[in-house]
Amino acid sequence: MRLLSVVATDAEALERLYRARYLAFRNGVAPIVGSYDDARDVVQEAFARALRSRGSFRGEGSLQAWVWRIAVRIAYERRRAAFELDANLGSVIDGADPQLVEPERDEELAAALRGLPPRKRLVLFLRYFADLSYEEIAEVAEISAGTVAANLNQARAALLERLSVEGAQR
Repeated sequence: MRLLSVVATDAEALERLYRARYLAFRNGVAPIVGSYDDARDVVQEAFARALRSRGSFRGEGSLQAWVWRIAVRIAYERRRAAFELDANLGSVIDGADPQLVEPERDEELAAALRGLPPRKRLVLFLRYFADLSYEEIAEVAEISAGTVAANLNQARAALLERLSVEGAQR
């Protein structure tokens, strides 16, 4: 009887996470898959997979980061041909190349983001589009929190420099 209540609690926790963080998940994977419609499908599939395999979640780290890892992997599976990834994805940031979904809304920012290395761009998107903490990004990307902090610091500095230079040239 105890086992059933734990499984039910896990399903309820996933449902609460979906309801509370759906937009963050959609906004976070959209730059990887290229559209909000495709991102919606990725998020739904990620939560369906998480629900089916919830028994494999050992409680190490956060439930949200575990689902994020699933969502990012699904997003890369969908973009595998574009990224030319092999069957072994390894770290979720290998081969990452997220882009703004609507680059025409801010062409200068889109160009500045394209100038960042893919790893820094992904960490930046997970922080500011998906609103993940450093620790959650570290779990998702399978890197240390210190590496997350360093990548974010370097990305912000590069963006500031690029946007300042471009703004000064006008």
